[in-house]
Formats: sequence, structure tokens, C-alpha cells
Amino acid sequence: MAQHFSLAACDVVGFDLDHTLCRYNLAESAPLIYNSFAQFLVKEKGYDKELLTVTPDHWDFCCKGLALDLEEGNFIKLADDGTVLRASHGTKMMAPEQVAEEFGRKEWKYFMSDVGMACRSGKYYFYDNYFDLPGALLCARVVDSLTKNNGQKAFDFWKDIVAGIQHNYRMSAFKENCGIYFPEIKRDPGRYLHSCPESVKKWLWQLKNAGKILVLITSSHSDYCRLLCKHILGNDFADLFDIVITNALKPGFFSHLPSQRPFRTLENDEEQEALPSLDKPGWYSQGNAVHLYELLKKMTSKPEPKVVYFGDSMHSDIFPARHYSNWETVLILEELRGDRNGKPEESEPLEKKGKYEGQKAKPLNLLSKKWGSFFIDSISGLKNTEDSLVYTWSCKRISTYSTIAIPSIEAIAELPLDYKFTRFSPNNSKTAGYYPNPPVVLSNDETLTNK
Repeated sequence: MAQHFSLAACDVVGFDLDHTLCRYNLAESAPLIYNSFAQFLVKEKGYDKELLTVTPDHWDFCCKGLALDLEEGNFIKLADDGTVLRASHGTKMMAPEQVAEEFGRKEWKYFMSDVGMACRSGKYYFYDNYFDLPGALLCARVVDSLTKNNGQKAFDFWKDIVAGIQHNYRMSAFKENCGIYFPEIKRDPGRYLHSCPESVKKWLWQLKNAGKILVLITSSHSDYCRLLCKHILGNDFADLFDIVITNALKPGFFSHLPSQRPFRTLENDEEQEALPSLDKPGWYSQGNAVHLYELLKKMTSKPEPKVVYFGDSMHSDIFPARHYSNWETVLILEELRGDRNGKPEESEPLEKKGKYEGQKAKPLNLLSKKWGSFFIDSISGLKNTEDSLVYTWSCKRISTYSTIAIPSIEAIAELPLDYKFTRFSPNNSKTAGYYPNPPVVLSNDETLTNK
């Protein structure tokens, strides 16, 4: 594999939308998402009203890369070899001795190969993006509540969480103005969404003018997608993209066979008949990467057009695009924004006031005091040994499945298209693929253990 990666060498540039092209004001959107679920659980399912009150301190629990054991109510942070580094029961952190007693120095019971772990299961759930994290906090507090009030040791609340997702985010929710989330976004999009900087808009047109095919692939439904794109890119956003795919139901878009997930046309944002193949550019719903790639072959007149895909979710974007489609992948990793000198980036307007609590909480892309670094952690040493630092499972997956990782598209928008990025590779250092800088915790420490 070549040591460097360049956009100039790509024929097709694909983008996820939420938290990739469209950046959210996390200090506002996270409380909104939390509230949309909490209100449903309290009002519709009879959960404790305490769930509705969130303090700034609560948000420190949020950390990407955690797994929730749905039956035991435990959250865990994994090392790259599948052993448990830290754990909590609900929001209550377990002491190192308790972690050692509960989990030992062996693989977590649900840990499998990377391919197996990419699939969500009825036993556990991985939290790997900013839409998910408020749900992690809510689930942890549900465990606290059920433990305190009912003395529960086994849990079945997940079905109620799924019902909350269906209530707030089903395909018709935007049009019907139901739930809490969509009505509030529609009422005041500027409060929750960051418009794309001019540098990013110019960069997109630069790609277009260089002859690149631009594709948008989002799991959001078409009506919400249109609202986001108009707000962040302007009314002419549709001129940018050759192909727009909504309700893509990733990662199934990449992993499912065409017969399982055909493309559908849209009429007034309603899905129409299934298509036997994808014959021309346009706006579609659902679909699969196989039929998309066949169309890209026709559009480029190349037998193997080179595709790069930008996304923020390892589970939905990066892993499946690389594993199933062998595309180049660019991971949007906001943890890199707040990493330098431990200061949050200025562009997160934390001081905005609103009716939801939590605006003074730390941005979600900063270090969690409870969970520590997203990238590394220490294993408490045995007797007469020192603590050793290891890579987290999340960090390992970044270097395994991403071509490069960047804090935002804005970070590369003013580079020439033929800029040569050093890619993640077994032949390069572990930090080589991060642009513009590796995480401080990785670049500063040479004591990391590869296990």
C-alpha cells in the first residue's frame, strides 16, 4: 500500500452528513437529544422524574468508545486486546480492584474479532458518535434509578429506549412534527447547527470543478437532510452533489446484498418502488454500495473508480466502507479539536443560553474525568510492577480502518487537492495518520504497550 493518500487521486468523494459535513453545536444538541428520550421514558413509560434533571457534572460521563452490557447495566471501556480497562455500574465508576475482580485480565465476554464486534447485538450496545452519547448518559441514569428504587440486578429497559427512538426519529416524525427533537431543530436550526465555513464551501466546489463525483450518503431521512443542507450549505446545495442517498440505514448500506436493500426513488419525500439497479445520478433512498459502485463505474468510465468516504462513526461509516467496499476512509474525529493544550476549540459557543440545562458542561469532545483518554489508558500494575499504558480498542480501530483522521473538514479545506497525507499503515508509526497533529497523549508518550 502506498504510504501517502491524496484526494487528487480519487474519482469519487463521498460524505456522511450528521457530524461530518454538518457540525452540531454539541452544547445545545446533546441536551436536546437527552431530553427527547428522557421525556418519553418519564411520560410514556413511567420512569422516575429525576431523569429529567441534568446538571453540568452529569455530562462528564459521556465518552465515545464505551460499551453497555444491556442485561447487567455495566458500561465498559476496552483495551485493544479486548480486556476491560474501566467500568461503571450505571454512572457509578468501579474501583480498579472491583474491575479486576469482576472482569479479570481476560477478554470481555462479548469481545470478538473486529468484524464480529462491528455488529450491534441484543446483549450490548457501543456508543461511537455524538447522537449516541446523550443516550449513554440517560441509560446510565436509568440503571442508577432502577438499582436504587427497585434493587434491580438484571435489566430490560432497552426495549423502552428503542421505543423512544421510534417515537422521536421514525421516518414520518419530521413531517408529522412529533416528538421533541425535530420540532425544536425546525424551530431554531441556527441554535443547533454550525453553517459550513466559506473555506469548506469553496473546497466542495473545488472538488466538483476538478471533475470529482460528489456523493452524499446519510441515514437521515430526505426531509431532515434537506433542512440540514440548506442551513449549512445554502439553497443551491443540490448543485454540489451528483448523487444524494438518504435513509441509507448504514452500516447495512455497505454490508447488505442488493436484493436485501434495493434503492428506492422519492416523491415528496415518500419512498416509491424498489429499483432493480441504479442507472443515473439523482436523489434516492435506502440502497446498497454494490449498485452505487456499478453506477460510479459508468459515470467515471473506469473499471475500478477510486472512492474516498468521509464519516464520523466507526460503526456506521468507516469500518463498513473499508471492510465491505474497500474504500478509502477519512474519520472525522472531534476529539482532536479539544486535544491541543487541553483547551476546547473556540468555535463551540458554550455561553449560549437556552431552556435546556447543561450549557455550561464541558464539550463532549473533551476528556472525560471518569473515563480518561479516548485513545489510551493505563492498566494497574501487579505487585512490584509499574502501571503500563495501552491503546484503547477504539484507538486501534482508527488506525486499522481509517486512511486518515482529521478533527473536521475545515482542517483540510485550504490544502491543495494533491496534498499528500501520510496514511495509517502498519509500516508507519501509530500516530502517522492523524492530521494536522496526533493526539497529545499519543505523541507525548513513548511507554505505550502493544499487546
